[in-house]
Amino acid sequence: MSFKIGIIPVTPFQQNCTLVWDDETKSGAVIDPGGDVSLIKDQIDKLGLSISEIFLTHGHIDHAGGAGELSEQLDARIVGPGIEDKFLLDDLAAQGARYGLKARDCHPDRWLQQGDIITMGGEAFQVRHCPGHTPGHMVFLSKPLNFGIVGDVLFRGSVGRTDLGDYGDHEQLIASIQRELLVLPDEFSFLCGHGTGSTIGAERQSNPFL
Repeated sequence: MSFKIGIIPVTPFQQNCTLVWDDETKSGAVIDPGGDVSLIKDQIDKLGLSISEIFLTHGHIDHAGGAGELSEQLDARIVGPGIEDKFLLDDLAAQGARYGLKARDCHPDRWLQQGDIITMGGEAFQVRHCPGHTPGHMVFLSKPLNFGIVGDVLFRGSVGRTDLGDYGDHEQLIASIQRELLVLPDEFSFLCGHGTGSTIGAERQSNPFL
């Protein structure tokens, strides 16, 4: 199979910046470059990838803080998240100053909506809107691959935080997970924004928040 995935933990938050690519054509995408742009760029160069798009699941600094700089270096478009997260992307430089991180405000070339189809590594992914952690959080799901990238919505044994601002909504987050993720088959695997990924079946069975 030519679809490949690479994970680069970035920033003190150890956020899973993800590379996906077609191993035959070397065309790929970056998901959630939160920072440490030189590290991400080095990995792209080492793998010999051609990156045309950067996808964002949501607007928090650990996921989007490096998007503007990386976009400039790669001449790549920034796509996503939902426009509901614009207030977060407009505040990335200030967020960075508070955390002692280098960041710049981010201005996506395209916002994403529920039902959009995006292509990463030669594979089509469905875009699903999963608010709760942030208002404009999106997840990217491929049913043929039985694989998804879910950002900070669902984790192994946990769910996304909803106490980071007055926009967080725990009930909305759980509803998003039930509506968009728990309807997937047990063997569906996912990569989350931090830590080790899991499967829908494992979380359905043992996640204490569900």
